Amino acid sequence: MPVKLICASHTPMMDYIHPPAAVEAEARATFASLAEDVAAYDPELVVVFAPDHFNGFFYDLMPSFCVGLRAACAGDWDIGHGPLNVPEALALDLVRAVQAQDIDVAYSYRMQADHGFTQPLEFLCGNVARYPVIPIFINGAAKPLPPCRRAVALGTAVGRFLGGLSERVLIIGSGGLSHDPPTPQMGSVPPEVEEFLIAGRNPTPEARQRRQENVLRTGRLLAEGQGQSLPLNADWDRKLMTLFATADMDALAALRDEDILAQGGRGGQEIRAWIAAFAAMNAMGPYQAVTHYYHPIDEWIAGMGMMSAVPAPRNALAA
Repeated sequence: MPVKLICASHTPMMDYIHPPAAVEAEARATFASLAEDVAAYDPELVVVFAPDHFNGFFYDLMPSFCVGLRAACAGDWDIGHGPLNVPEALALDLVRAVQAQDIDVAYSYRMQADHGFTQPLEFLCGNVARYPVIPIFINGAAKPLPPCRRAVALGTAVGRFLGGLSERVLIIGSGGLSHDPPTPQMGSVPPEVEEFLIAGRNPTPEARQRRQENVLRTGRLLAEGQGQSLPLNADWDRKLMTLFATADMDALAALRDEDILAQGGRGGQEIRAWIAAFAAMNAMGPYQAVTHYYHPIDEWIAGMGMMSAVPAPRNALAA
Protein backbone atom coordinates (compact mmCIF):
# COMPACT_ATOMS: atom_id res chain seq x y z
CA MET A 1 0.00 0.00 0.00
CA PRO A 2 1.23 3.57 -0.65
CA VAL A 3 2.11 5.38 2.57
CA LYS A 4 3.70 8.70 3.49
CA LEU A 5 4.46 10.25 6.88
CA ILE A 6 4.75 13.85 8.02
CA CYS A 7 5.51 14.86 11.59
CA ALA A 8 5.39 18.52 12.54
CA SER A 9 5.40 20.69 15.62
CA HIS A 10 2.25 22.68 16.24
CA THR A 11 1.78 26.04 17.90
CA PRO A 12 -1.49 27.95 18.12
CA MET A 13 0.42 31.23 18.47
CA MET A 14 1.46 31.62 14.84
CA ASP A 15 -1.22 34.20 14.08
CA TYR A 16 -0.78 36.09 17.36
CA ILE A 17 2.95 36.60 17.97
CA HIS A 18 5.58 36.96 15.28
CA PRO A 19 9.26 35.99 15.49
CA PRO A 20 11.84 37.66 13.23
CA ALA A 21 10.42 37.88 9.71
CA ALA A 22 12.97 35.55 8.10
CA VAL A 23 12.37 32.86 10.73
CA GLU A 24 8.61 32.99 10.33
CA ALA A 25 8.82 33.07 6.55
CA GLU A 26 10.94 29.93 6.44
CA ALA A 27 8.63 28.04 8.80
CA ARG A 28 5.53 28.97 6.83
CA ALA A 29 7.26 28.23 3.51
CA THR A 30 8.17 24.75 4.73
CA PHE A 31 4.58 24.08 5.75
CA ALA A 32 3.47 25.29 2.31
CA SER A 33 5.97 23.04 0.55
CA LEU A 34 4.81 20.03 2.56
CA ALA A 35 1.20 20.93 1.73
CA GLU A 36 2.10 20.85 -1.96
CA ASP A 37 3.56 17.37 -1.45
CA VAL A 38 0.34 16.26 0.25
CA ALA A 39 -1.80 17.66 -2.57
CA ALA A 40 0.31 15.86 -5.17
CA TYR A 41 0.12 12.63 -3.16
CA ASP A 42 -3.67 13.06 -2.79
CA PRO A 43 -4.18 10.73 0.20
CA GLU A 44 -7.30 8.63 0.38
CA LEU A 45 -6.95 8.34 4.16
CA VAL A 46 -5.19 10.51 6.73
CA VAL A 47 -4.38 9.16 10.20
CA VAL A 48 -3.45 11.85 12.73
CA PHE A 49 -1.74 11.08 16.03
CA ALA A 50 -2.04 14.14 18.27
CA PRO A 51 -2.29 15.27 21.89
CA ASP A 52 -4.90 17.48 23.52
CA HIS A 53 -4.42 20.57 25.68
CA PHE A 54 -7.43 20.29 28.01
CA ASN A 55 -9.79 21.36 25.22
CA GLY A 56 -11.41 18.03 24.35
CA PHE A 57 -10.16 15.55 26.95
CA PHE A 58 -10.45 16.07 30.70
CA TYR A 59 -9.91 14.27 33.97
CA ASP A 60 -13.55 13.24 34.29
CA LEU A 61 -12.51 10.41 31.99
CA MET A 62 -8.93 10.54 30.73
CA PRO A 63 -7.87 7.74 28.36
CA SER A 64 -4.28 7.06 27.39
CA PHE A 65 -5.36 6.64 23.77
CA CYS A 66 -8.62 7.33 21.98
CA VAL A 67 -9.73 6.84 18.36
CA GLY A 68 -12.31 9.28 17.06
CA LEU A 69 -15.14 7.46 15.28
CA ARG A 70 -16.85 10.82 14.87
CA ALA A 71 -15.08 14.09 15.60
CA ALA A 72 -15.45 17.84 15.35
CA CYS A 73 -13.17 20.81 15.97
CA ALA A 74 -12.98 21.96 19.59
CA GLY A 75 -12.77 25.57 18.40
CA ASP A 76 -9.75 26.60 20.47
CA TRP A 77 -7.61 29.42 19.02
CA ASP A 78 -10.12 29.64 16.17
CA ILE A 79 -8.24 26.89 14.27
CA GLY A 80 -10.61 24.73 12.26
CA HIS A 81 -14.39 24.63 12.31
CA GLY A 82 -17.05 21.99 11.97
CA PRO A 83 -16.78 18.20 11.74
CA LEU A 84 -13.83 16.16 10.60
CA ASN A 85 -14.45 13.78 7.69
CA VAL A 86 -14.09 10.55 9.67
CA PRO A 87 -14.81 7.27 7.83
CA GLU A 88 -16.70 5.75 10.74
CA ALA A 89 -16.76 2.11 9.63
CA LEU A 90 -13.04 2.10 8.83
CA ALA A 91 -12.20 3.81 12.12
CA LEU A 92 -14.18 1.12 13.95
CA ASP A 93 -12.28 -1.56 12.03
CA LEU A 94 -9.04 0.08 13.20
CA VAL A 95 -10.24 -0.03 16.82
CA ARG A 96 -11.05 -3.73 16.52
CA ALA A 97 -7.69 -4.47 14.88
CA VAL A 98 -5.74 -2.58 17.53
CA GLN A 99 -7.64 -4.23 20.37
CA ALA A 100 -6.96 -7.62 18.78
CA GLN A 101 -3.26 -6.82 19.21
CA ASP A 102 -3.81 -6.32 22.96
CA ILE A 103 -3.77 -2.51 22.87
CA ASP A 104 -6.67 -1.22 24.98
CA VAL A 105 -7.72 1.88 23.08
CA ALA A 106 -10.74 4.01 23.91
CA TYR A 107 -13.02 5.29 21.16
CA SER A 108 -15.37 8.22 20.87
CA TYR A 109 -18.44 9.07 18.85
CA ARG A 110 -18.10 12.71 19.95
CA MET A 111 -14.41 13.55 19.97
CA GLN A 112 -13.52 17.22 20.24
CA ALA A 113 -10.31 17.72 18.27
CA ASP A 114 -8.26 20.69 19.46
CA HIS A 115 -5.44 22.52 17.69
CA GLY A 116 -3.12 19.55 18.07
CA PHE A 117 -5.26 17.90 15.38
CA THR A 118 -6.70 20.81 13.51
CA GLN A 119 -3.58 22.90 12.88
CA PRO A 120 -1.68 20.20 10.96
CA LEU A 121 -4.83 19.34 9.02
CA GLU A 122 -5.31 23.01 8.11
CA PHE A 123 -1.65 23.57 7.20
CA LEU A 124 -0.93 20.30 5.42
CA CYS A 125 -4.30 19.32 3.96
CA GLY A 126 -5.95 22.67 3.31
CA ASN A 127 -8.76 22.19 5.82
CA VAL A 128 -9.89 19.71 8.42
CA ALA A 129 -12.44 17.96 6.17
CA ARG A 130 -10.63 17.82 2.84
CA TYR A 131 -9.63 14.17 3.21
CA PRO A 132 -11.06 11.21 5.14
CA VAL A 133 -9.25 11.31 8.49
CA ILE A 134 -9.02 9.09 11.55
CA PRO A 135 -7.93 11.13 14.60
CA ILE A 136 -6.03 9.24 17.31
CA PHE A 137 -5.55 11.03 20.62
CA ILE A 138 -2.49 10.30 22.76
CA ASN A 139 -2.45 11.76 26.26
CA GLY A 140 0.58 14.03 26.56
CA ALA A 141 -0.68 16.49 29.17
CA ALA A 142 -2.64 14.83 31.97
CA LYS A 143 -0.52 12.88 34.46
CA PRO A 144 -0.13 9.95 34.76
CA LEU A 145 0.92 9.62 31.13
CA PRO A 146 1.17 6.41 29.10
CA PRO A 147 4.78 5.21 28.90
CA CYS A 148 6.55 5.92 25.63
CA ARG A 149 6.85 2.18 25.02
CA ARG A 150 3.05 2.07 24.88
CA ALA A 151 3.09 4.81 22.23
CA VAL A 152 5.42 2.56 20.22
CA ALA A 153 3.07 -0.37 20.75
CA LEU A 154 0.02 1.68 19.72
CA GLY A 155 1.72 2.98 16.59
CA THR A 156 2.93 -0.49 15.66
CA ALA A 157 -0.58 -1.91 15.98
CA VAL A 158 -2.05 0.92 13.89
CA GLY A 159 0.68 0.46 11.27
CA ARG A 160 -0.08 -3.23 10.93
CA PHE A 161 -3.71 -2.39 10.30
CA LEU A 162 -2.86 0.30 7.76
CA GLY A 163 -0.50 -2.08 6.00
CA GLY A 164 -3.47 -4.21 5.04
CA LEU A 165 -5.29 -1.38 3.25
CA SER A 166 -5.12 -0.53 -0.44
CA GLU A 167 -5.73 3.23 -0.03
CA ARG A 168 -3.02 5.89 -0.22
CA VAL A 169 -2.39 6.67 3.45
CA LEU A 170 -0.87 9.78 4.99
CA ILE A 171 0.26 9.43 8.61
CA ILE A 172 0.62 12.68 10.57
CA GLY A 173 2.30 13.06 13.95
CA SER A 174 1.59 16.36 15.70
CA GLY A 175 3.24 17.79 18.79
CA GLY A 176 6.38 18.93 20.48
CA LEU A 177 9.16 19.28 20.17
CA SER A 178 10.60 20.96 23.27
CA HIS A 179 8.21 23.50 24.73
CA ASP A 180 6.95 24.42 28.17
CA PRO A 181 3.57 26.16 28.02
CA PRO A 182 1.73 27.08 31.23
CA THR A 183 -0.26 23.83 31.45
CA PRO A 184 -1.85 23.44 34.92
CA GLN A 185 -1.57 20.11 36.74
CA MET A 186 -3.83 18.39 39.23
CA GLY A 187 -2.59 18.65 42.79
CA SER A 188 -0.76 21.95 42.32
CA VAL A 189 -3.56 24.36 41.44
CA PRO A 190 -6.56 25.92 43.25
CA PRO A 191 -9.87 24.01 43.40
CA GLU A 192 -11.47 26.09 40.66
CA VAL A 193 -8.63 25.22 38.28
CA GLU A 194 -8.88 21.56 39.24
CA GLU A 195 -12.57 21.73 38.36
CA PHE A 196 -11.63 23.06 34.93
CA LEU A 197 -9.15 20.21 34.44
CA ILE A 198 -11.87 17.72 35.38
CA ALA A 199 -14.75 19.11 33.33
CA GLY A 200 -13.79 22.21 31.36
CA ARG A 201 -15.39 21.42 28.01
CA ASN A 202 -17.03 24.13 25.94
CA PRO A 203 -15.79 27.15 27.91
CA THR A 204 -17.29 30.59 27.50
CA PRO A 205 -15.57 32.86 24.96
CA GLU A 206 -14.34 34.98 27.87
CA ALA A 207 -12.79 31.99 29.67
CA ARG A 208 -11.13 30.78 26.49
CA GLN A 209 -9.76 34.27 25.84
CA ARG A 210 -8.26 34.46 29.33
CA ARG A 211 -6.56 31.11 28.81
CA GLN A 212 -5.14 32.12 25.47
CA GLU A 213 -3.85 35.42 26.82
CA ASN A 214 -1.96 33.53 29.52
CA VAL A 215 -0.21 31.43 26.87
CA LEU A 216 0.57 34.48 24.72
CA ARG A 217 2.05 36.25 27.73
CA THR A 218 4.29 33.23 28.31
CA GLY A 219 5.54 33.42 24.73
CA ARG A 220 6.33 37.10 24.98
CA LEU A 221 8.25 36.59 28.21
CA LEU A 222 10.19 33.63 26.83
CA ALA A 223 11.23 35.68 23.78
CA GLU A 224 12.56 38.32 26.20
CA GLY A 225 14.48 35.74 28.23
CA GLN A 226 12.07 36.10 31.13
CA GLY A 227 9.30 34.14 32.77
CA GLN A 228 9.27 30.70 34.33
CA SER A 229 8.98 28.47 31.24
CA LEU A 230 11.83 26.08 30.57
CA PRO A 231 13.95 27.34 27.66
CA LEU A 232 13.62 25.54 24.34
CA ASN A 233 16.17 22.76 23.93
CA ALA A 234 17.53 22.53 20.38
CA ASP A 235 20.08 19.84 21.27
CA TRP A 236 17.40 17.57 22.72
CA ASP A 237 15.11 18.21 19.76
CA ARG A 238 17.79 17.35 17.20
CA LYS A 239 18.76 14.17 19.06
CA LEU A 240 15.12 13.08 18.99
CA MET A 241 14.87 13.81 15.28
CA THR A 242 17.94 11.62 14.73
CA LEU A 243 16.25 8.77 16.60
CA PHE A 244 13.23 9.13 14.33
CA ALA A 245 15.37 9.29 11.20
CA THR A 246 17.21 6.10 12.18
CA ALA A 247 14.05 4.28 13.35
CA ASP A 248 15.56 3.65 16.79
CA MET A 249 12.32 2.45 18.35
CA ASP A 250 14.09 0.91 21.34
CA ALA A 251 15.57 4.26 22.33
CA LEU A 252 12.25 6.02 21.81
CA ALA A 253 10.41 3.41 23.85
CA ALA A 254 12.90 3.87 26.69
CA LEU A 255 12.28 7.62 27.08
CA ARG A 256 11.15 8.43 30.62
CA ASP A 257 8.64 11.05 31.72
CA GLU A 258 11.01 12.76 34.14
CA ASP A 259 13.77 13.05 31.54
CA ILE A 260 11.38 14.40 28.91
CA LEU A 261 10.11 16.98 31.40
CA ALA A 262 13.61 18.06 32.39
CA GLN A 263 14.88 18.32 28.82
CA GLY A 264 11.80 19.19 26.78
CA GLY A 265 9.40 20.84 29.24
CA ARG A 266 5.79 20.03 29.96
CA GLY A 267 4.85 20.13 26.29
CA GLY A 268 7.75 17.85 25.39
CA GLN A 269 5.57 14.94 26.54
CA GLU A 270 3.64 15.39 23.30
CA ILE A 271 6.54 13.65 21.55
CA ARG A 272 4.48 10.49 22.06
CA ALA A 273 2.46 11.46 18.98
CA TRP A 274 5.61 11.50 16.82
CA ILE A 275 6.70 8.22 18.39
CA ALA A 276 3.41 6.53 17.50
CA ALA A 277 3.44 7.94 13.97
CA PHE A 278 6.98 6.74 13.23
CA ALA A 279 6.23 3.38 14.89
CA ALA A 280 3.25 2.98 12.55
CA MET A 281 5.49 3.77 9.58
CA ASN A 282 8.15 1.37 10.85
CA ALA A 283 5.59 -1.42 11.23
CA MET A 284 5.12 -1.35 7.46
CA GLY A 285 8.81 -1.76 6.71
CA PRO A 286 12.05 0.24 6.54
CA TYR A 287 11.65 3.91 5.70
CA GLN A 288 13.72 6.86 4.60
CA ALA A 289 13.22 10.07 6.59
CA VAL A 290 14.00 13.68 5.71
CA THR A 291 14.26 16.63 8.09
CA HIS A 292 12.74 19.62 6.29
CA TYR A 293 12.97 22.25 9.00
CA TYR A 294 14.08 22.92 12.54
CA HIS A 295 14.28 26.15 14.50
CA PRO A 296 13.60 26.90 18.17
CA ILE A 297 11.10 29.76 18.12
CA ASP A 298 10.66 31.33 21.55
CA GLU A 299 7.75 33.55 20.50
CA TRP A 300 5.79 30.40 19.62
CA ILE A 301 7.04 28.47 22.70
CA ALA A 302 8.08 25.67 20.35
CA GLY A 303 11.05 23.86 19.02
CA MET A 304 9.60 23.86 15.52
CA GLY A 305 10.49 20.74 13.57
CA MET A 306 9.13 19.12 10.42
CA MET A 307 10.05 15.68 9.10
CA SER A 308 8.70 13.33 6.45
CA ALA A 309 9.26 9.68 5.60
CA VAL A 310 8.48 7.29 2.79
CA PRO A 311 9.17 3.56 2.39
CA ALA A 312 12.81 2.79 1.58
CA PRO A 313 13.35 1.87 -2.08
CA ARG A 314 13.86 -1.84 -2.74
CA ASN A 315 17.33 -1.28 -4.18
CA ALA A 316 18.32 0.50 -0.94
CA LEU A 317 17.12 -2.52 1.06
CA ALA A 318 19.15 -4.88 -1.14
CA ALA A 319 22.27 -2.78 -0.67
